[in-house]
Amino acid sequence: MNVQLCHDHAISKLMAVAGCAALVLAVTGPTAQAKGHDAARETLAAGDGWGSEGTGTTGGAAADAAHVYTVTDWAGFKAALAAGGSAPKIIKVKGTIDAVSEGCDSLAAPGYDFDAYLAKYSPEVWGLDTDLSAEPDDSPEGLRRASAAQQDQTIKANVPANTTIVGVGKNAGFKGASLQIKAVDNVIVRNLTFESPIDCFPQWDPTDGDKGNWNSEYDTAVVYGSTHVWLDHNTFTDGSHPDSAAPTYFGMLYQQHDGELDIVRGANYVTASWNVFTQHDKTILIGNSDSESTAAGDRGKLKVTFHHNLFSNLVERAPRVRFGQVDSYNNHFVANDDYAYSFGIGKESHLVAEHNAFTLPQGVSAAKVLKRWNVSPLTADDNYVNGKPTDLIAVHNAEIPAETLESGAGWTPTLRTKVDPAKKVPGIVDRGAGAGRVC
Repeated sequence: MNVQLCHDHAISKLMAVAGCAALVLAVTGPTAQAKGHDAARETLAAGDGWGSEGTGTTGGAAADAAHVYTVTDWAGFKAALAAGGSAPKIIKVKGTIDAVSEGCDSLAAPGYDFDAYLAKYSPEVWGLDTDLSAEPDDSPEGLRRASAAQQDQTIKANVPANTTIVGVGKNAGFKGASLQIKAVDNVIVRNLTFESPIDCFPQWDPTDGDKGNWNSEYDTAVVYGSTHVWLDHNTFTDGSHPDSAAPTYFGMLYQQHDGELDIVRGANYVTASWNVFTQHDKTILIGNSDSESTAAGDRGKLKVTFHHNLFSNLVERAPRVRFGQVDSYNNHFVANDDYAYSFGIGKESHLVAEHNAFTLPQGVSAAKVLKRWNVSPLTADDNYVNGKPTDLIAVHNAEIPAETLESGAGWTPTLRTKVDPAKKVPGIVDRGAGAGRVC
C-alpha cells in the first residue's frame, strides 16, 4: 500500500467485517464485499478536523448486511436513501449516475417555450424596472417556474442520518444531481466525482444590477443545518458544461450553475479532506446571509475544516466565510486568468488559513488571495505563493489599502492530524486529492 496516497490518518480507520453481504438496488442479485480493507466502513479519524469533534463522524460504518446497497442508477440511489430510515446504512455507487438522463426537455412543463420567454422579457420589451414575480402561472415565467419545480423535485436527493455514500473504484459519481444533507447528523461522502447540476430553467431578473441578470439554482452538495459530516476524496467539477461554453442572452451570461458546496443554516462540525474543487465560479459558501435572522442560528456554529484539498481553476469562494470558525490548512490553490480570490472574509468570520500553497499565473498578485467583504480578523501564517513564503495579509493591505485586513482570528485550531510543510503541499495534494484515490 502506498503510504503517501493512503495518508497517515488511515491507520485509525475501521476495517470491514469480512464476508458481509450487500443488498443490491438496481443490480440483480447480491454482491459480496471483499475481505479486508473496505473504504465504505471507514470512519473519520480522531482529531481529524471539526468533523471529529464530540461524537465524531462514523456515517454508516455500523450498518448490518441488510442496510448495505449497491446502486447504478438514480432511481436505485433514491430508493436506497429512503430505505431503512436513519438506521446506519452504506450506499455504494457503481459507475456514473445521471440524475437527468433524459435531458432538460423531459422536465419542461407543457407549453413552456424558451424562445417565447426571451421574446416577452427582453429588456427592449419588458424593461429593467419590474421583476417577474407577479407573472401569472400561464405566462412564460409561470411555465418556467413550473418547469423549475419539476427539476427541483427530480434532481435533489435527501441524505438521511448515519449514512455513508461511497464510490466503487475510480469512475463512480453523479451528473446533474444535488445532494441534500439537511438537518441530519453523521454523514460520510467519499470517492465520488460530481459533475455540477445545470439549472435547465434559469430565471431572468431585470432588476438584478444595472443590466439585469440570469439567476440559477442547485448546488452540487448542500450541508444545511446538519452536523458531523465528512467529505473526503471527492471531485467537484462543471465537467462537460463549463461556464466558458455558456451562451449569452440579453447581453448577460446564461448562468446555469450555483455552488459546488454550501455549508449553511447552522451546519456544524464538518471536515472536507483530499477533495478536488475545479472548473467553477462560486465554489463554496459557508453561511449564506448577513441578515440578523440568519446570524442568530449561525453564530457559534459553521465550524469547518478544509485540509489537503486541491482548488483548481476556480473564480472565487474557496471558501467565502460568514460567522464560522473555519480552519484551512495544507490546501493547494491553482489559479488561472479568471481568478478573483480564494478566501472571502465575511461577517463575523473567524478564518485560520495556514500552511497552504498557492500557484498563481504571471501577472496575478498574491494580494488577490484574500477578499474582504466585512471587517473580520483572520490568521494567515506560513503560506507559500509560487514556492515562496508570503504574508498574505501584508501583501493584501499594501496593494488594497481601502480593504485593510486585521490579523488574529481569535482561536487556535487543535483538531488536526499531520500538518505537512507548506512548501511540499503542491506535490502531496496534487498526487493524493480527488475521486479514485481512496486506498
